[in-house]
Amino acid sequence: MATETEAIDKECLVRVALRIRPQNSRELIDMCRVCTSITPGEQQIVLGSDKAFTFDYVYGMNSNQCDIYNECVGRLVDGTLHGYNATVLAYGQTGSGKTYTMGTGFDKASDDYQLGIIPRAIRHIFAGIDSLRFENNATDSVTNSQFSVAVQFIELYNEDVVDLLDPFNKNTSFKIHENENGQITVAGATVKPIHEPQEALTFLQQGALARTTASTKMNDLSSRSHAVFTLFVRRKHIFEPKIQNSDCQFETLTSKFHFVDLAGSERLKRTLATGERAREGISINCGLLALGNCISALGDRSKKVSHVPYRDSKLTRLLQDSLGGNSQTLMIACISPSDRDFMETLNTLKYANRARNIKNKVQINQDQSSRTISSMRREIAALQLELLEYKQELFATSIFNLHYRVELRLI
Repeated sequence: MATETEAIDKECLVRVALRIRPQNSRELIDMCRVCTSITPGEQQIVLGSDKAFTFDYVYGMNSNQCDIYNECVGRLVDGTLHGYNATVLAYGQTGSGKTYTMGTGFDKASDDYQLGIIPRAIRHIFAGIDSLRFENNATDSVTNSQFSVAVQFIELYNEDVVDLLDPFNKNTSFKIHENENGQITVAGATVKPIHEPQEALTFLQQGALARTTASTKMNDLSSRSHAVFTLFVRRKHIFEPKIQNSDCQFETLTSKFHFVDLAGSERLKRTLATGERAREGISINCGLLALGNCISALGDRSKKVSHVPYRDSKLTRLLQDSLGGNSQTLMIACISPSDRDFMETLNTLKYANRARNIKNKVQINQDQSSRTISSMRREIAALQLELLEYKQELFATSIFNLHYRVELRLI
């Protein structure tokens, strides 16, 4: 019997969305000029008078959270429910609106209109699970789906992995490695099972409160670490057997959804950071540089690069699945519209533009053991059906021969 899904490889380009935040109060007071404009009817931004960049999605200063989620992220969540990995990656200079867009701030949104991507995705996943269960019940389907969901929340601070769901466990050295299925995992980091959206939102807020933040000249509440919030979804299909008295068939699909809120790129002469803040800034920039090198190696079509330097930093190692691996990936590049941020904005646009050329190889994550068992059970079911047909033919032949002998005797 054919299963509902098949693990088929397909190439998928990394998509890039650009978001221009509104000018903040400092920029308005200093009378900074707006140096960005969007080409009407096109997904194109023009910086200054002549530097044009085209992306998959472009959102201006009046964009809202709901539109960005529905147009860019919703389809990724739907894919997660069917066994596909996904990643949403927020990149940009410090103070460009990454944390607001992702929803990883520790202050709860005042209303649903302000909700970021992560809270919306959590609600979407549980609504999708309920919808799939309802469809099975309503159509009297031969397929029954069982779901389990879990979360993990970590940060990379000064090249150290910190478990934000167990922030007091400072002595554990977490290692990033590749498991037997070829997926990148953080060994020992806390994974919390969840059964409803509110549980996940509570863990999100708990982790956000534990995240390392500080004030700099450019941002009063600057994130000093890269944060990765991950949703793990496990879906077990149970197929009712077509042959009576035979065992149920099943397959298990597992997927993960990374939500990555990168620390903002910054120049020390603008942030005026010193001491610990300066060391944090240097570490942040080193991680982003390593990420940029991986993006260049993967996305520069003019270079035939055989080696991608994933191991140059823990950030790139952690995102190995997301860039060039098995994931449907969206990068959200956040920028400032003000002229005094011109160079930072230009660098962000160049960075994001390179990412559009990266090809990921996406496939459904079907558990190997369940795949093997399902295959064997399909083969057994086919043999049982063949045996049943043979017995029926044999029985029909014997009845025919019996009738023939009876007729001969009567003659």
